[in-house]
Amino acid sequence: MLKSTRQRLFHGAMDIRAALLDSPLAAPGGRHTLQRQLLQRLKQSILDGRLAPGSRLPASRALAEQLGISRNTVLLAYGQLTAEGYVRADRQGTRVAPLPPAAHAGARPPPPCAPAARRVARIAPSAAHAEPGMALRPGTPALSHFPLGAWRRTLDRALRDMPMATLGYGDPAGEPALRQAIAQHLGVSRGVRCHAGQIVITEGAQEALALCVRLLGNQGDTAWVEDPGYRGAKAAFQAGDLRIVPVRVDAQGLAVPAALWRARPPRLIYATPSHQYPTGAVLAAARRLELLDQARRAGAWIIEDDYDSEFRHHGEPIPAMQGLADDAPVLYIGTFSKTMFPALRIGFLVLPPALAQPLRTAVHELLRGGHRHEQLALAAFIDSGQFARHLGRMRRLYRDRQQALRAALARHLPVEHEVLGGHGGLHLTVRLPPGLDDRAIAAAARRAGLAPAALSAFALRPASRDNGLVLGYGNTSAELFEPLVRRLAGVIAAV
Repeated sequence: MLKSTRQRLFHGAMDIRAALLDSPLAAPGGRHTLQRQLLQRLKQSILDGRLAPGSRLPASRALAEQLGISRNTVLLAYGQLTAEGYVRADRQGTRVAPLPPAAHAGARPPPPCAPAARRVARIAPSAAHAEPGMALRPGTPALSHFPLGAWRRTLDRALRDMPMATLGYGDPAGEPALRQAIAQHLGVSRGVRCHAGQIVITEGAQEALALCVRLLGNQGDTAWVEDPGYRGAKAAFQAGDLRIVPVRVDAQGLAVPAALWRARPPRLIYATPSHQYPTGAVLAAARRLELLDQARRAGAWIIEDDYDSEFRHHGEPIPAMQGLADDAPVLYIGTFSKTMFPALRIGFLVLPPALAQPLRTAVHELLRGGHRHEQLALAAFIDSGQFARHLGRMRRLYRDRQQALRAALARHLPVEHEVLGGHGGLHLTVRLPPGLDDRAIAAAARRAGLAPAALSAFALRPASRDNGLVLGYGNTSAELFEPLVRRLAGVIAAV
């Protein structure tokens, strides 16, 4: 018995030397301390099975002498292994703890992970993403014209003046000062009827969309989306296990067949009535009133995404559909990604009066108040008038850029085409003949340093009239459009 024990201890010592002495520990001062190196070698030897369960580790003093290191280094490594559960220490010494078989898989390939939720598989991939700074990329504002100095000063004042309590969690619905500033701004600029208590601050418009689905959608509910339309809305509905029904868009916006209300009654309806994305159509007044009336009758909720309607280049702004009636069944979504800059990641949701109080508990449980510094700064930026002045400058800039892009397309795009997009926003859509493959053109354009989006990629059921390119002009100087459109024409000719 004594001989057997000595043999086991001898082989254990050999295992330790094999695990630790195959290469010397690096001198102190490198990326990892001696303690960290020793810990990682012991841990890896246990995981790959070289140190079997039950193996006794050498005494700390003996191992320190063998490795030429401090005994405290060994003691600290042993202590960490014990804390993590790799070894057990008792009166008999320190031994390797038993681990499940999966820990000793060695070089065998790992078993496959459990599949993602089925609803995730339903989320269709979008077109290849272009770099944010590439010319003609839709949805990117003129970042070089943002008043960064004024914004930095506003941030500094907000940080300087905020009390220590503001470092904690805030109101889950957002900072009251920002909600009040948004309510006042929306009432003047967008005709939205609301008060601060109806507003929820979100991490951009996409979180607002996801919140609508969580608050009002049930698995299997039907959701209508514009077709072609915003891909983020479709992804939010698919992630919520909703049944998506694409509804065609024409020159007057969302065109709902009367029979669809009976055949596929919706729970949620996503719409961009003031500047349809990506065609630019404005939902006609008759259709707005009909949509509101039918949604009320069907017990449906309309999600109005007012993503870039602050930028109307001709005539008066198109008012929000939400403001057509006090009891409109509309959840209004807005964002500062286009009016300020995308990295700010502040959006908002305006709940209807009938939902604001009943959903208050759910909002407080689902969200956590954060980004308080930025929210307070944004409230001050709006209240001081700097936000309105910035919008005025950007409207003039984008108007000039859209005109320059229209002129360049008329002069330098030789293929038959139709320009869509209305007179607002940050993009134009060019409809191309059916014989041209818009997705192939978009891919070739990216290789040429351009970033237009394929119109057909925005449609769930692409039709021949969905063949075209969506061209952003927000992030591109007006004098560049002529050479850029000539380059795009060359790409189209070569595809």
